[in-house]
Parts: sequence; structure tokens; C-alpha cells
Amino acid sequence: MKKNFHLLVIDPQNDFCDLPASYLTLDPHSGQNIVPALPVPGAHADMQRVAQLISQGGTGLSEISVTLDSHHRYDIAHPVFWLDQEQQQVAPFTQISAEAVRQAKYQPRDMTALPRVLAYLDALEQAGRYQLMVWPIHCEIGTWGQAIHADVRAAYNQWEDKHCRPVQKIMKGSNPWTEHYSAIMAEVPDDDAPDTQLNRQFIDIVKLADRVYIAGEASSHCVKATTEHLVAHLPSSSIAKLVLLTDCMSPVSGFETSHQKFIGDMQALGVQTATAADVLPDLLANGK
Repeated sequence: MKKNFHLLVIDPQNDFCDLPASYLTLDPHSGQNIVPALPVPGAHADMQRVAQLISQGGTGLSEISVTLDSHHRYDIAHPVFWLDQEQQQVAPFTQISAEAVRQAKYQPRDMTALPRVLAYLDALEQAGRYQLMVWPIHCEIGTWGQAIHADVRAAYNQWEDKHCRPVQKIMKGSNPWTEHYSAIMAEVPDDDAPDTQLNRQFIDIVKLADRVYIAGEASSHCVKATTEHLVAHLPSSSIAKLVLLTDCMSPVSGFETSHQKFIGDMQALGVQTATAADVLPDLLANGK
């Protein structure tokens, strides 16, 4: 009997990929190539391996899910939200603490948002997972950067045609008041925004799978956060069904230590690791 093998590809989007020139597109306003906003070194090759795995082993996959980082330009984790002490827009890759905001080192451009911002930062820091990071504007809704890597999209389009079923798309990040690395829930869920709260429906889908292969970008952030939340909300007996495809993910530059710790922590909890080549024979056997 065919097993339920599920491929979860996290944020395989143009803005996260170190794409070669042939994969870029022109901006009709400037006439220049649009370049990825937050390219992860190695991500293009990662996505090519994901695409090849779908193309070669897709008959053995029962489900494919793709998460999509989906942000507004105005977002608490984007530079346009913030001003520094000189009333200048903050630079990308600035970390902002609640204490720094209380000391007026950084403040929201819209000062009426200050109470909400402080409440968010306090809750974020109390959770102990992250401190607010200001990222370059990325995966803005409707842009080329938000779109899925062309090779991955082409591969799963063929899978959809053959299997007569859609690839599930999971949007995250459209609430501008909370960071949303994980596809399972935002870092600080908003009581008034269901899309930031625990995604029980997807957890239930994962529970039904015999195996879940996890790939995507970046292993230091969104892959890490999603996997951690899955482990936290799955029965302990189900954790071993999760398989991190370690050659189909890479960390944000400068966060290599976070990547290594994540892999080690997950292995210690029972999550499996493999390469795309390792799992292809199982997919081929399952597709017969």
C-alpha cells in the first residue's frame, strides 16, 4: 500500500534565493534587473535540488505543501516602520529591544503605535525565541520577490497536472504587527487575527502523514521556527516522521551557528536528517 509521504517546502521564494542573472527580471520603471532582497547563499542550488526531487520522485509524494512569506511594505520588521535617534530610517539587520525603544533609541514612525509596539516587544522577548530584527523589505505581497523559485514551481506544476490535485499554499506574515517566521503560528499571535494563531488544520494534516520531508529557506529562521513548532505540537511518537533535507536548505549569512544548533537540537529530539539523494529511492519505491 502506498504510504503518505508529504513534502513541505518552506518559503522557496525569489527574494530568498541567490539567483543567477538568467533568473532575474526587469523592472519596467528603472529598466534594471530586480534582484532578491534577502538572498541566502546556496538557496538557488537548494531549490534546484528540491525541484529535481519533485520531478524524479513525485510519484511517491501524496502531498506537497509550500509556505509563502507574505509581507506588507509597512511592517514592524521592515525599515520603513522605524526611526532612529537622528530621525532617520533604521538600517536593515538592526536588532531592536523593548528597552532601546523605551530609551528612545528607536521609535515607530507613527508614534500613536508606541503602546502596541512596546507590548509586542515585551511579549516577544518574554517568549525567549527571538529579538526583533529589522529585515530588508522582502516578499512584499504581489511582487516578483514573493513569487516561488521558477524551477520549484515548474516541478510542482507538473506534479499537480499528473496527480489532479493542487499543491497546498500556506501564507504567513501578512499581519504587520507580528513576526511570522513559522508556518505554524506567529511569534506573538494576535487574538484578533486568526491567521497568526496556531494552524491546527496543518498540524492535523502532518499527523496523517507517514513521513514529512522538510526543505526550504532559511534553515536559520523560517525552517527552524516551523520545525520547532511542529515538534512542539506533534505527539512525541510522530516526531521521527519529520525528515530535514539538509542539502535543500541554507542559513541566512551570519547565522550559520544558529543553523548548526537547530540541526543538532532537532536530531536530539528525534527528527531525522537526510539528503535529497538519500530519500529519492524511498519516493521511487513508494510511487510504484
